[in-house]
Amino acid sequence: MKSSAVKDREPNKQVLESSSFDRRTNKRRRKLVTELTSSTSSHTETKTGSEIDFSSGSTEPTETELSFCQPPLRENETVTAPPRMAGVEEEKKEKFRWVSVSQGSISLIGRRRVMEDAVTVLPGGLGEVGDFFGVYDGHGGVKVAQACRDRMHRLLARELEGGEREKWEWEEVMRGCFKKMDEEVNEGDREREDGEMEGVNTVGSTAAVVVVTKEEVVVANCGDSRVVLCRGGAALPLSSDHKPDRPDEMKRVEAVGGRVINWNGFRVLGVLATSRSIGDYYLKPYVSSEPEVTVSKRTELDSFLIIASDGLWDVILNEVACDVVSRCLDGQLRKSSEAVKGNHAAEAAALLAELAMAKGSTDNISIVVVELNRPTCKEAS
Repeated sequence: MKSSAVKDREPNKQVLESSSFDRRTNKRRRKLVTELTSSTSSHTETKTGSEIDFSSGSTEPTETELSFCQPPLRENETVTAPPRMAGVEEEKKEKFRWVSVSQGSISLIGRRRVMEDAVTVLPGGLGEVGDFFGVYDGHGGVKVAQACRDRMHRLLARELEGGEREKWEWEEVMRGCFKKMDEEVNEGDREREDGEMEGVNTVGSTAAVVVVTKEEVVVANCGDSRVVLCRGGAALPLSSDHKPDRPDEMKRVEAVGGRVINWNGFRVLGVLATSRSIGDYYLKPYVSSEPEVTVSKRTELDSFLIIASDGLWDVILNEVACDVVSRCLDGQLRKSSEAVKGNHAAEAAALLAELAMAKGSTDNISIVVVELNRPTCKEAS
């Protein structure tokens, strides 16, 4: 999601950041049977019942910069395979000992001139509570997205301090966290007069935050980034996009004196293409920083999560995205890049980004894939 200002494309440069983590690195992986060519080549991959086209056009960037990192293990944690999730009673007792199996992320500048997205991937980032993930899609600049990347998980940890897990009200906790994040950004802009933060009051960011605990998946969303859960092979959205033309959002904006104008798409005051965000002080109170929060109990049918900016969702359906990730995690698809080789979640994120580019995405693309469970895992012999 971007503001109404049109940004020039720069088709020959592309910045790619990828990170992944897999606690199963001491195990041999399943054989991958289908290999995709690099992003600068062109071909089509077809499956029964649907077609997934990875062909790239002439505007596909040809230069990439790739980084790869592994976050450290948690304190006192050993690298062993998580228990399989089916068939053995003893294993069922341990089914959620591992909060998540593996994680991979990618941030792609795409056809934009500047990168305004930011991503946070923190296995164990909330200590015993669980894992923390965030996708932040900035507009008007990257400063607010970067501030969310650096601060949101810390603010959430503070909100959780001293509380009893059984008594947590996740909606209240997340609202408090987002409110403090919004205040930090906006108050910082008003207090500083040395020019360093000049113009930040016209900068904002979406925020799709996910906390994965042993029992639950908690989602707090503000803006039009999206979280999708694959459960039993079906795509289940865990967030709703905050678009200005959504009837309840339009009513809220108008109730506080704002207007939704159709100017190159529906926008708040004809400017912003999302009705909720962090920052954007100049559009308060029409644009709200209050998140919508969902809490889903984990089940053995939960396979993975996709957390992504609208650079993906504008061109890829939820069901198609889940199909691509499922096939990658099952070993049917493979990304040829050596940097993500060996981590299926990272490969899946990279494949989704490549598919979004091939489908004509003109925005920055940021994707996090979180593998929750491998119920039928069979290691290659």
